Amino acid sequence: MKRSLLFILLCSLFTFAFSKENTVVVFPNEVHQTIHSFGASDCWRTQYIGKNWPLEKRNAIADYLFSSDFDDKGNPRGIGLTLWRFNIGSGSHEAGERGGVASEWRRTECFLDSLGNWDWSKQEGQRWFLQAARERKVPYTLGFSISAPVFMSKNGMARASEPTPYANLRPDKYVDYAHFMAVVCEKLGLDYLSPINEPQWNWIHAGQEGMQMTNEECCRLIRCLDKELKKINGNTRVVFGEAGCINYLYERVKDNPLRSNQIEEIFATDGKYSISGLQNVAPIVSGHSYWSTWSLDSLISWRKRLNRKIKTDLPGTAYWQTEYCPMEKNDDNPYGGGKRDIGMNTALYVARVIHSDLVYANAASWQFWTAFSEWDYKDGLIYIDDGRSPQGANSLDNPLVESCKYDGVYRTSKLMWALGNYSLFVRPGMQRISANLQGVSDEESVRSLMVSAYKDPISGKMVLVFINFAQDENIVNIQFKGNKKVASVKYKQYITSEECDLSYKGNVGNKVVIPARSLVTLVSEMK
Repeated sequence: MKRSLLFILLCSLFTFAFSKENTVVVFPNEVHQTIHSFGASDCWRTQYIGKNWPLEKRNAIADYLFSSDFDDKGNPRGIGLTLWRFNIGSGSHEAGERGGVASEWRRTECFLDSLGNWDWSKQEGQRWFLQAARERKVPYTLGFSISAPVFMSKNGMARASEPTPYANLRPDKYVDYAHFMAVVCEKLGLDYLSPINEPQWNWIHAGQEGMQMTNEECCRLIRCLDKELKKINGNTRVVFGEAGCINYLYERVKDNPLRSNQIEEIFATDGKYSISGLQNVAPIVSGHSYWSTWSLDSLISWRKRLNRKIKTDLPGTAYWQTEYCPMEKNDDNPYGGGKRDIGMNTALYVARVIHSDLVYANAASWQFWTAFSEWDYKDGLIYIDDGRSPQGANSLDNPLVESCKYDGVYRTSKLMWALGNYSLFVRPGMQRISANLQGVSDEESVRSLMVSAYKDPISGKMVLVFINFAQDENIVNIQFKGNKKVASVKYKQYITSEECDLSYKGNVGNKVVIPARSLVTLVSEMK
């Protein structure tokens, strides 16, 4: 027995001695952006889950997404999202096949009909989750519109029917559409409104709702919306952008000149279609991280360009990343968006995007595309199925497409817990501060070990989030510079890995082992 214990001890010491070591230097006085929120959207599955599923399951799912409580062993009960996105429906559900959207799961109800009648019993499932978020103290809500109500569109559908850069919105319905969104936001008490989603794409396919818009049309709609919000004395602030890819924000894209270069043309004070200075428009630029995560050099350089452009042209303006799920096929994500993955590979891939958006693009808010998915795709935090098909549906005639409208099995993903490494601990009002791996370039870091740091300017709490993309564990030595008040204290440690779901692993000091293929969050108090 003694020999066995000695052998185990020697093996442990050997492993520790030959693990890679890094020094992380944290600069508490070097402050970057103030964090606003981490969120996800209710598209589209909440319409059935929130309305029809057993109440016990609904509450359990809501706890996973919204709870910031801990159990008696110190483990989180949920990921504590701080923003919830509510999809304002277009009426494609009532329109049925005429609405242009093939899947019933992706059709939405509308609070208003073509005769001007309001029905606030609509979108029941979505309203249930909105209330569940508020009951669990989620501080912010955002309404977003993907398409105008079908009876306001040119073709009577919730998507376009021909390839054109111009909006599928009747020219005489801009004010009506703006009024509709303003009233919904006031009725539901939404803090923010995103009125236009990915205007760069031609939404001509039946896969989902969508509405393209030129920069000029975006400006026209937002100016109408600003006036309508003033009329009802609404507190909702408009967040514009939701660019389908971030380069549309900072450069003129040759094959899409009417819908790109938005910072200069729309956000800037002297822009051709400026919305600057409008009372109900928040000083926020928003974009989506799709199609910008590979190569890894581009992952970094595109975000640095965006950050420089905003700082130079729009000082004092925040950047929000408002939608992402992995879709690009590459060495680290060989199937692209296809093939459901609840394990660490997708979790780490998305975590690297979160890190890059926060550190290189200076994002103040980071929002995942959708909270739930019934599909065989990497687009959810929580996956649902019928218990017999754990990979989800890959066609509309799969039986679970019908059965899961009423009940089913829900599965958390490592991606959900990985997002929780940020959302549960990096709370609204915290500030990102500099944290550098000594002797490691940005390009090397995103291939192996990443770190970002945050502090609460009031309480002094500090949070460090590590992502170890590598196949081997890393040992980090944490040092502080520029603040003599910071002492060496203990950190609470939370790990997401193949074995752990944001699990509490006790206290550690300034020398920490970051397991292979994991996320580690350290929570400390600054003194």
